[in-house]
Amino acid sequence: MADKDPSPAEEAAARAKENEEQTALPYKWSQQIHMLEVTFTVPGNMKARDLAIEFKRNFISAGLKGHEPVIKGETPHDINVSESTWFLTANPDNTKTVEIHLDKVNKMEWWAHVVKDAPTIDVSKIQPENSKLGDLDGETRGMVEKMMFDQRQKEQGLPTSDEQKKADILKKFQAQHPEMDFSNAKIQ
Repeated sequence: MADKDPSPAEEAAARAKENEEQTALPYKWSQQIHMLEVTFTVPGNMKARDLAIEFKRNFISAGLKGHEPVIKGETPHDINVSESTWFLTANPDNTKTVEIHLDKVNKMEWWAHVVKDAPTIDVSKIQPENSKLGDLDGETRGMVEKMMFDQRQKEQGLPTSDEQKKADILKKFQAQHPEMDFSNAKIQ
């Protein structure tokens, strides 16, 4: 029996349940495709030394020293520990916010939750924000621009950048060797 798509009412109920579960967590979290941010509030008189924050490749624990952690558990995916950070910021209401930035090892996957025993979100419903080419590092930007160019070329029935490069090499070789017959040459 084939699975049927949920009705709009079922979809709305699932969203409401998900929102309720996420709101009940003692921390807030959000993510981008390359990183995840976890935040929670502590009393305004707390200092960094009053916090117990630890993250490993696939584990996080954070909270006040001597108290039950606000978040603790195995992460569903690996964390790039050396690129992950945390800091404490003051709020206008005399509280402070602990902000934990977790750098994802796999920068091409969405996380359904921060720790495995927490309620999940439906990652298929995530609408990623559009990024600008200028936001990308040089190597990634070059790769994306090449892919976009090749896609436009294919749509117009024109050669891709690689095909054009091969044709140029063959043309140069033909010019250097006019005595050879290239009438049956195939570029692969």
